[in-house]
Amino acid sequence: MGSGSVLRAVSDLHVSHAENRAVVEGLRAGSPGDWLIVAGDVGERFEDVEWALGLLRERFEQVVWVPGNHELWAVEEDGPRGVARYEALVELCRGLGVLTPEDPYPVWRGVGGPVRIAPLFVLYDYSWLAPGARTPEESLAVAHEAGIVCADEHYLHPDPFPSRADWCAARVAESERRLAEVAGDLPLVLVNHWPLVREPTRIMTYQEFVQWCGTERTADWHTRFGVEAVVYGHLHIPRRTEYDGVRFEEVSLGYPREWQRFGLRADLARQIVPARDVPAEVAGRVGA
Repeated sequence: MGSGSVLRAVSDLHVSHAENRAVVEGLRAGSPGDWLIVAGDVGERFEDVEWALGLLRERFEQVVWVPGNHELWAVEEDGPRGVARYEALVELCRGLGVLTPEDPYPVWRGVGGPVRIAPLFVLYDYSWLAPGARTPEESLAVAHEAGIVCADEHYLHPDPFPSRADWCAARVAESERRLAEVAGDLPLVLVNHWPLVREPTRIMTYQEFVQWCGTERTADWHTRFGVEAVVYGHLHIPRRTEYDGVRFEEVSLGYPREWQRFGLRADLARQIVPARDVPAEVAGRVGA
């Protein structure tokens, strides 16, 4: 680990798009020894995930990956789905030397450390209700009526769980158990594809979509477990916010039509530890 090495993060690379693939080809460490967090949505197909994470693993001393919804989509004919798909992705990562939510939480000891990185896989359970809805069932009905329905409903299967909400509950319970075991040891950097609190979603144009973005079950994790920073993606609204004195870093690239509107961010692989000021163009995108 180099003396000037830092912990960086990016998400939502979506390398099935040629423009994004070219961006990843140009993504390199700033200093020898840099680590890179990849907070989900690398791509939909195993071959794309393997290509991107393999390339990044060659360029960064360590890569830490968590799944997004796109990796979990069952798009290959007769390919694995649900838990089996996730487990296949974990094995793919292990073959590349990439850390996952199923591995011991690693400790970053570079500049600004030590901090413990906790890669999480926590889904959503429809508890972030659409406007006017009182139950998850009503919330889904509101979304269908508005024509704003996440593709997860077609491609993200929860097998063998009866629903994505049940899978989410199991993942929350396991994550809470593991976080409780290390809480108070070192400052934590929590990493999850979906935001852990609802507040970042309140600027989204289509509030019917928010039910696919997280769960109320994680709302206090940033205060319960001694957290220095939370890293997430999914929303395609790259920015930094702060809740209860804790930094929340949304680090997505997003689809070409989104990032090409502004140009690539100077902090695409954003420095997480040690904290530094985010570029002005990140703040300028809020609500765009």
